[in-house]
Amino acid sequence: MNGIYFPGLGIFLENVPRGIHIGSFFLPFYAIVVTSGFVLAYFVSLKEAKRTGQNEEDYLDFFLAMVIPSIIGARIYYIIFYPDRFIEEGKSFGKTLLDMINIRNGGLAIYGGLIAGTITGLIFSRVKKISLPLLGDTVTMGVLIGQILGRWGNFFNREAFGTFTSSVFRMAIPVEYYSNAFYNEMVSTGIITSEMQEHTEMVKGITCITVHPTFLYEGFWNLLILAIIFFYRKKKKFDGELAMIYVAGYGVGRFLVESLRSDSLMMGPFKISQVVAVACVLVAVGVIIYNRMRLKKKDTETI
Repeated sequence: MNGIYFPGLGIFLENVPRGIHIGSFFLPFYAIVVTSGFVLAYFVSLKEAKRTGQNEEDYLDFFLAMVIPSIIGARIYYIIFYPDRFIEEGKSFGKTLLDMINIRNGGLAIYGGLIAGTITGLIFSRVKKISLPLLGDTVTMGVLIGQILGRWGNFFNREAFGTFTSSVFRMAIPVEYYSNAFYNEMVSTGIITSEMQEHTEMVKGITCITVHPTFLYEGFWNLLILAIIFFYRKKKKFDGELAMIYVAGYGVGRFLVESLRSDSLMMGPFKISQVVAVACVLVAVGVIIYNRMRLKKKDTETI
């Protein structure tokens, strides 16, 4: 039952494993995809640094400094807003700690990674005496590419999907793919909703839940932002503008996609990612407006 199907589009992937076995070691595709995203992000950022006449070695140092903090930040953020997945009554401290450390089964929140990466960038820019806004512009396209790839890790893990849908874009996941214990856990936490269970679909004789492929929606949205930044980057008005376009654009897309998710991290009645997305959009738009007005005033005074 390793299939993932898109019956509305006529796409039937019969065998989508979670990873590969190397001897007795299991390597999840999630880890492979996330690692590939980091590597590709570095090379794209390196090319942008070269194009803008910056010291390329600084960006190798930055990515080496950023990798571990970003992963830790993404994990801590996830644990803070989803503690019930790790802290259980009767579970030993050692087992709880090991589960918190083990990221091979997923459980990384992108906002946590971005926050940790930003803090690392702030410290790094001060130590290296590099402009933080310029650093942000230089790595923005790389970060977007890393995010686009990273969402495919969710695809292989059959996670971070949306609510029930019968639309042409629906993604069908076999119910029997999940163990009974894990399936029941997802039901109890609301990830698999009653609507999904009431509207299962038979695909190739297999009972499936049909959900929004939110990983794909976000991936295409990020691809659009990447294209906008790529074509605009030579026309930017100030250092940091590309980074702010990314922050605002990603915030809008994440707010919309998050409204479809059934596994959102919550704080009371609010979805944390939507709250953070709104804050990101407001701050980024504010920074862009402020700098545009400042430049316009400067041009007026020069005249």
